[in-house]
Amino acid sequence: MADALFGRLSVDSLAVLHVFEDATINNMVDSGAAGLVIVGSVAAILVLKVFRLWTPLFRDWLFSVDHKRIGVMYMALALVMLARGVIEGVVMRWNQSAALGGGPLDPDHFGQLFSTHGTIMIFFVAMPFIFGLMNFVVPLQIGARDMAFPVLNQISLALTATGAALLMISLVVGEFTTGGWTAYPPYTGAVFSPGVGPDYWIWAILLSGVGSTLTGLNFAVTIYKERAPGMTLMRMPLFCWTALVTSILVVFALPPLTAAAALQALDRYLDFHFFTNDLGGNMMVYANLFWMFGHPEVYILILPAFGVYSEISATFAAKRLYGYETLVGATLCIAVISFMVWVHHFFTMGQSATINAAFGIATLLIAIPTGVKIYDWMATLNLGRIRMTVPIVYMTGFFFLFVIGGLSGIMLANPSIDFQVHNSLFLVGHFHNVIIPGVLFGILAAIHYWFPKVFGFRLHEGLGKLAAVLWIVGFSVTFFPLYGLGLMGMPRRSASFQDPSYEPLMQVAFYGSLIILLALTTVVLTIVVSIVYRRHLATPLGDPWDGRTLEWWTSAPPPPWNFAVRPQVTGVDAFAAAKERGDVYAPLDHYEPITMPAKTSIGFVVLVTTTLLGFAMVWWLWWLAIVALALLVGAIVVGSFYPPTEITIPADDVAREDRKWRESARQDRGVTRDEEISALNHGRAAPDMVAAE
Repeated sequence: MADALFGRLSVDSLAVLHVFEDATINNMVDSGAAGLVIVGSVAAILVLKVFRLWTPLFRDWLFSVDHKRIGVMYMALALVMLARGVIEGVVMRWNQSAALGGGPLDPDHFGQLFSTHGTIMIFFVAMPFIFGLMNFVVPLQIGARDMAFPVLNQISLALTATGAALLMISLVVGEFTTGGWTAYPPYTGAVFSPGVGPDYWIWAILLSGVGSTLTGLNFAVTIYKERAPGMTLMRMPLFCWTALVTSILVVFALPPLTAAAALQALDRYLDFHFFTNDLGGNMMVYANLFWMFGHPEVYILILPAFGVYSEISATFAAKRLYGYETLVGATLCIAVISFMVWVHHFFTMGQSATINAAFGIATLLIAIPTGVKIYDWMATLNLGRIRMTVPIVYMTGFFFLFVIGGLSGIMLANPSIDFQVHNSLFLVGHFHNVIIPGVLFGILAAIHYWFPKVFGFRLHEGLGKLAAVLWIVGFSVTFFPLYGLGLMGMPRRSASFQDPSYEPLMQVAFYGSLIILLALTTVVLTIVVSIVYRRHLATPLGDPWDGRTLEWWTSAPPPPWNFAVRPQVTGVDAFAAAKERGDVYAPLDHYEPITMPAKTSIGFVVLVTTTLLGFAMVWWLWWLAIVALALLVGAIVVGSFYPPTEITIPADDVAREDRKWRESARQDRGVTRDEEISALNHGRAAPDMVAAE
């Protein structure tokens, strides 16, 4: 029975106390994780207080509507959640390496681990990473001042952060669902799972899903309406094309997931029975709604990474991108077919052979435009003067590993094969074989590629290459054994096993996960070392890689207004064309005042109130839910009576900063490809172009 004041909350809800009740290994891991979150939060607060960073945090970041700062905050959130996701993956592999006859973790705890791991890595690592990357790069690449709806952009970030906050809170107070990242009913229904775990999943997904949908709308409108003069759709960089298609997928794919989570909430809170087969509902409705989102989601994640590979292959081969039109066409084909394959996720659930065959064929067809992209990137690199920088190392790993993952997907497109291995670790190997090289490697390559544009200094090349190699090796050692284990019959989501033949490969996978943890640590070390040596690595002139697209035609970091005068685009690779003409840093004759949106606190208010609302709904704190909802609605209503405030930057201020940058660039001699990673690279690269084949 829920208490009127505290709802379902009790002292037993605090995970950090579990070890004191029963000092088992399971409870040590549970309480240790909760304690780590608490200690980390306290440490962050102390750092902000000691270094007096509270005011800059709110003034320059949390209240900012600048797309570049919002992009950085998205990616910082994703990096924190990545750390948790990787650590949970290591703990799972550790448990299974010693799971012969029963592992050190309770089955329920193991169920929470794979559920949080999947939920975090999909919704709060991959999606914030790609949204952050798109936020920073897209407006610059299309020559825009900002997003079409800057305040909405801030609110979208707040809703994503709310979902992540609820996931972190679940580690400290209560528990998470054991129903996997898919949260299938009736397993997650109130009868079978009366605890708070499924409710944490529901509210995290509902609130962050609304934010993601708004983000998709914002990007689509921005790309349609805010392009620089002369930039037609077929003159956009490939990354912008993949961002546009991703935005359209988000707008159409997220609502089914939001609807599924909302219907599940009605089932759990108001005793509806949408998914109860014997009371008029149908569990398969949930499966269809979820996977109508779930398979387009794969391409929501991977298409921006494909855009990254398009950009870095052209830049580091010093060539125009091969097959621009075919890459655009392949991207559009993937978008359409991605909505026609969702049933292959439940080939084993009993639909007819005809339906299985139709969706199996569609699954095979979607491999064709994906293969076209691979060949186009290889053709771009062919005969180019390739620089084996960190992004190219990641891309090399992607070529080998992603193709293997894709081939295993072709195997699973056959319903007969899928029926045999669907519930095995073979499927886990396949999924990770696509997502990690396809998405995570692309994101890590993008971070190294665009980091000097974001912060004005390069990342350390040696440590970056070490991290890339560790990721490639760690992934291979961790996930390749899962194919063999799956074919041997090891089921997925299993906390223990009885067949001793599984144990050797399980232990290999655990050692591989330690290499992945070392890779992540090396990424963090790369960032820290680069910050320490940022003067040596500084690239304030903004073009350290001999870039080809408009984002490199600004200082680093870019000014709040991005471009003093919006560029006139005459073709693909507008910046490369300007460098060929030799007038890229020529003085401008005329400047005008620039109007920009002012800072606002509405995003922070949304973050606080929706987090309180979600927590209150999880724990049946109805009074707190009413207060939080009233504050949220009140803030929106009150804010609607005030017109959006803007600030105007005088033309003299714009001119002063722009002329200073252009003059510095003209005085710099530029660096050759051989000097690219030396201290001589101040952000002006000497053009190095291979004639297009």
